[in-house]
Amino acid sequence: MRYFIEFAYHGKNYFGYQVQPNEISVQQELEKALTTMLREPIKSTGAGRTDTGVHARQMFAHFDTERKIPEDFAYRLNSFLPPDIGIKRIFPVADDLHARFSATHRTYEYYITTKKDPFTQDSAWQLWRRKLDIVKMNEACKFLFEYEDFTSFAKLHTDNRTNNCKIYKAFWEQTASGLKFTVSADRFLRNMVRAIVGTMVEIGAGKIEPKQLRTIIEGKNRNLAGTSAPPQGLYLVEVGYNVNNQ
Repeated sequence: MRYFIEFAYHGKNYFGYQVQPNEISVQQELEKALTTMLREPIKSTGAGRTDTGVHARQMFAHFDTERKIPEDFAYRLNSFLPPDIGIKRIFPVADDLHARFSATHRTYEYYITTKKDPFTQDSAWQLWRRKLDIVKMNEACKFLFEYEDFTSFAKLHTDNRTNNCKIYKAFWEQTASGLKFTVSADRFLRNMVRAIVGTMVEIGAGKIEPKQLRTIIEGKNRNLAGTSAPPQGLYLVEVGYNVNNQ
């Protein structure tokens, strides 16, 4: 049978979600716990791969097993996992449902702290020395909907067959401690959200005009965009599927 796992994690201690040679990853910890509990080698497939230090409030993965999963399995599995990985639920799905390829959209949030706060060092980008114009940043967001090729925001030298993505929403809003960026798309390229945020900060700081975002995207050159924002402010918050039990 195929099962889906819904879970969350704080990414500070991990070299991303996906298994990495000689490095600790969320997927490695998850598969180790599943293998221990089910007493058979378990390999999982995640809905995506987050970079080193990036967090997830909602992530899905699937795995196959011959065993029937009991109702209290999620509760018991949490006992085998470190405190920065939390299982929300485990449920059976159709054998052809794929955690990655069946996903219809993914939504990320990025948090910027504009006040010096020692308690958010691992959960937001500390930018209290800069004054950012949220109006200009939201003006620039509108240009993202005009394009599908986001090569300028893609990590170089990857195995992507295409750099095309369809962005459904992108906007900045004020929070009690700073700014939050929300972006949703059918898929994201590696490093894409952090590259967009880094470029938006340049716009908000007055170094780039909002309309220049068009030139950056049309240039299809990563060197034209801003420096990537640090990973600790980025959260995967939603993965969507067109099935009833998601």
